[in-house]
Amino acid sequence: MGELEQWYLEYELKVNRPGILGDIASLMGMLHISIVTINGVDHQRRGMLLQTKQADQMPRLSAILKTMPTIEVLKLRRPKLRDRIAIRHGRYIDHDSDDRKTFRFVREDLGILVDFMAELFKQDGHRLIGVRGMPRVGKTESIVAASVSANKKWLFLSSTLIKQTVRTSLFDDERSGDYVYIIDALVSQRHFDERHWQILREVMRLPAPKIVEHPDAFVKSSEYTWEDFDYIIELRHTTDEIIITEAPRTEEQNGWFNFE
Repeated sequence: MGELEQWYLEYELKVNRPGILGDIASLMGMLHISIVTINGVDHQRRGMLLQTKQADQMPRLSAILKTMPTIEVLKLRRPKLRDRIAIRHGRYIDHDSDDRKTFRFVREDLGILVDFMAELFKQDGHRLIGVRGMPRVGKTESIVAASVSANKKWLFLSSTLIKQTVRTSLFDDERSGDYVYIIDALVSQRHFDERHWQILREVMRLPAPKIVEHPDAFVKSSEYTWEDFDYIIELRHTTDEIIITEAPRTEEQNGWFNFE
């Protein structure tokens, strides 16, 4: 007997008759596999988060399930982040088939987005996440909500949340791994103070999550490239909205707070 391990099973119903779930649950019971969570992830698809101490039983489960004419097994694997989110919310996050690190959301999916980002924030080590989206779509609010959900502090290095603000220094306790660092690249791009960019470079080396709003501008105005990003999140009002990088607002429109 080993330690408890989790697996993700997803299957599609070929014949939607009563009792299929009971048959599957009985089979898992005989193989000493427990069902932790179950949910629909599409109209005819079901997803299950499984748990067992006997990982060698999973190939047996797969072989038996494939003999059942009423279902088609689509996935049986160690659960990925997308699998866990699908189980919780009943559907998969839209994933770019060409760029595997790009995930798409619309405004009505803010709850799923917050949950997704919170899971990223909980992971140890460096994470560089770009968030693309038009003004007032909910980028900053989602980032802050995800930080709260992940039990992390958040720190704006540049922002337009209230007024245009930039940081040119950090306190010692602001360099800890308990922070989510938030950068508005349009503001940083416009603010050419080398002290500010030194702080950004320092933060980039910290083993902590960094969120860059408007990553297009960040890549354009810095030495960092798209390859440096671990995830790209696109947030739209509607699925067909085109994201256009917004020009930063002027000092007269917003004013500046320069935090030393």
